[in-house]
Amino acid sequence: MRRPREDSGDDMSGAHIAMYWRKEDNNNVRCELCPHRCFITDKSAGICGWRENRGGSLTAAGYGRVSSIALDPIEKKPLGMFHPGKNILSVGGFGCNLNCPFCQNHEISMRRDPRGTDGGYPAPHSGRLTPEEVVELAVRTIEDGNIGVAYTYNEPLTGYEFVYDCAALVRDAGLLNVVVTNGYINKEPLEKLLPLIDAMNIDLKAFTEGFYRNVGGSLNVVKETIAVSVKSCHVEVTTLMIPGENEDDAEELSAWLASVDPDIPLHLTRFFPRYRYGDRAPTPLDTMRRSRDAAKKNLKRVFTGNI
Repeated sequence: MRRPREDSGDDMSGAHIAMYWRKEDNNNVRCELCPHRCFITDKSAGICGWRENRGGSLTAAGYGRVSSIALDPIEKKPLGMFHPGKNILSVGGFGCNLNCPFCQNHEISMRRDPRGTDGGYPAPHSGRLTPEEVVELAVRTIEDGNIGVAYTYNEPLTGYEFVYDCAALVRDAGLLNVVVTNGYINKEPLEKLLPLIDAMNIDLKAFTEGFYRNVGGSLNVVKETIAVSVKSCHVEVTTLMIPGENEDDAEELSAWLASVDPDIPLHLTRFFPRYRYGDRAPTPLDTMRRSRDAAKKNLKRVFTGNI
């Protein structure tokens, strides 16, 4: 059975019950948050590592675990056309539901130990932050130019319940919500969250299904996330240009984005050696310029930093 919003919360053990899952036989569960639809046995976690079966209930085991928190320029998300010049309180957790060998934040996104870490921010007593504490920090930094909260750094939607609960309180406080995501989520939970979200930056990692298969995802799912989200909030898209992987995708990718909305801003970012691609060279500047010029044939706003 799917657990609706009103059934989420803490169980008797203190574990936070997840949204979007159903019970299977023999204390097994199936997560329905993202297209992996992980079949999870008791005392095991799904691919993301942060949705864990405890005694036949799917829990959001990473609820409130914070790896990073900082007041960032909004342009760092990156968002180029959403309240430029302002700051936003950026909150990151752990985990991801893709497995990109070029991940720029692999130290936190590839962590798979929700019970073994207290996170990176000293929350009172528990090693976690509550949604109320996140909002308190956000309000406290308004005088520093803060406009709200960005859920970022790792894949925030692996911690869907924490994002949802924070976003509701942030909205009540009159502040803005931003999600920086890989877009690999099922349509139903996406549509439930979107009314609380003011802006998104969505990774469109490449424009071939082969590329997405190699990182454990699906191009069509991410395309649907973009198309659905554009109807609800401000959306910008980021593509990390990786030599030998997606460096020829800019024109086709931008043409598709333009077919959704020619006003979507596209950020083309430069790859630097990270994670399992640590022995590769950075993206040549000529490649970045060529990709920028190709994307500008289709889109009005293409950002490449100082290149």
